[in-house]
Amino acid sequence: MNDPFGEAIQDYFEKGKTPDLIVNSNYTEDEIIPVSWLFRALKEMPAIERTALHYCKGSILDIGAAAGCHSVILQEKGFDITALEKSEKACDVLKKREIQKVVCADIYEYAETKFDTLLLLMNGAGIGESLAGLKKLFNHLKNLLVENGQILIDSSDIKYLFEEEDGSLWIDLANESYYGEMEYEVKYKNSVLKFKWLFVDFQNLKKIAGRCGFDCKLLEKGEHHDFLAQLNLKSS
Repeated sequence: MNDPFGEAIQDYFEKGKTPDLIVNSNYTEDEIIPVSWLFRALKEMPAIERTALHYCKGSILDIGAAAGCHSVILQEKGFDITALEKSEKACDVLKKREIQKVVCADIYEYAETKFDTLLLLMNGAGIGESLAGLKKLFNHLKNLLVENGQILIDSSDIKYLFEEEDGSLWIDLANESYYGEMEYEVKYKNSVLKFKWLFVDFQNLKKIAGRCGFDCKLLEKGEHHDFLAQLNLKSS
């Protein structure tokens, strides 16, 4: 299986220096992600990530843990943290970074334990792939929460990408599929992975969360159209 993220994470952990990840999408070309960013320390994290870590409580499932930058910090703070990651190579690195509980699986394959906090950062909503997929994701995550548990999730409203200088839009939002449903291609050396990814605005996230039985609160807005949301199951 092509695994550019896993290969890059493994190379950086072993060698300390790697080429950048190259990202293309249906809207952008040749953007880069320095692999070191996946190993960032707390002081290097955006404000909404630091806020998310502050709101974490109890037992935590770090979904899409990648190189474990959040898991490492939370474990050092004494939390009961489980890092969930589907890349086998990334999971090997998580274990070498001494994360005590590492689960190598896709989120939809996981249903063993319930948690106080489900953490989805680095545009965690992207895992949903589409608005319909986000509903599927929330309905699955419901089953992984204890009674008073929470979901902490971030995303970005990318409508600004389609705005002209006069404020008009160069796409017809009414007649196009949702503008945040993107097709991504990530390259690292000779490894290429194509996948769907979602950037969702807060109002749509809140609407879908409500339909899935969650109360949704905006915790913080970032500097680049990004935001952090907290979801709690509605009381019956």
